[in-house]
Amino acid sequence: MIRAENLQKTVPMGGRELEILKGINLEIKSGETVAVVGASGSGKSTLLGLLAGLDEPSTGRVVIGGTDLSALDEDGRAAFRAENVGFVFQSFQLLPALTALENVMLPLELKGQQDALSQAEHFLQRVELAQRLDHYPRQLSGGEQQRVAIARAFAARPEILFADEPTGNLDSRTGEHIIELLFQLNQEHGTTLVLVTHDLKLAERCQRRLQLEAGELVVT
Repeated sequence: MIRAENLQKTVPMGGRELEILKGINLEIKSGETVAVVGASGSGKSTLLGLLAGLDEPSTGRVVIGGTDLSALDEDGRAAFRAENVGFVFQSFQLLPALTALENVMLPLELKGQQDALSQAEHFLQRVELAQRLDHYPRQLSGGEQQRVAIARAFAARPEILFADEPTGNLDSRTGEHIIELLFQLNQEHGTTLVLVTHDLKLAERCQRRLQLEAGELVVT
């Protein structure tokens, strides 16, 4: 379960503090599928980063499965994410010096998985990139890079998958295929899905929607 308590995030802006999130309280059950929706600038991506432990709140805390992320230092949060969390970034975050296959294998190798190669190949095939295994990110389109990032997140079989606009760079057919994969992962492994999206089809597939308006949670 994910629990956020009084999450606030402020950043300095022109000599004052800009409040991005304003006292967010929420709970997400294990295995639940949740869409985070709202207008651009409402704080969706900031909330996702805080829930995943990629950033620290100005006040408040995030507790995942009994682990208080605020009690961990940066290395501790990184170790926790490696074991429990997958993240699909809107900007892909692929390593340019590694091929598609190597990008997907890397987190598996860091976890010491002996079948990293076969798992990486399997999930790249599932996102229809079997012919792009040896291609570097610069040789791939934006949509193909997004699919590599999604394969990387899937391959680790995380307990929780956070995704920021996972279908935003994909054509409609590929986007629908990725949506199916997301929910297959949820059903096959009980993976908790927390998705920031403007895609109405994707949001409607989720069990619940959280709507943000100007940094405040208005629907839970």
